[in-house]
Amino acid sequence: MLERIRVPRIGPGRPRKKPDILAADKAYSNGPCREYPRRRGIRHTIPEKTDSQAARLRKGARGGRPPGFDEERHKKRNTVGRAVNRLKHARAVATRYDKRGYVFLGTATTAALVIWLRA
Repeated sequence: MLERIRVPRIGPGRPRKKPDILAADKAYSNGPCREYPRRRGIRHTIPEKTDSQAARLRKGARGGRPPGFDEERHKKRNTVGRAVNRLKHARAVATRYDKRGYVFLGTATTAALVIWLRA
């Protein structure tokens, strides 16, 4: 998903292809999911799973340092989760009846517009 990011610039120039910050939940706490943003120079906030933390601590000095984690930034991830939840109130978005991606994008955009107009 991160490969498809295209943020247009105001004025001339190529679109941005990488976000400033990435926030994810514990499901993305594995090595490859942490390594990819690190390799691209993207700061990330991903909490460490309890069992991974215990395994790292059991290894002692060989376990390495704990991954960086900004708790305040992680709390802001809640806003995105609530927005996705509101989008899924539209049945066509939640079940994805559309076969084609561009049709589904139109459906999701329409649902977002309805939410915006009601607010």
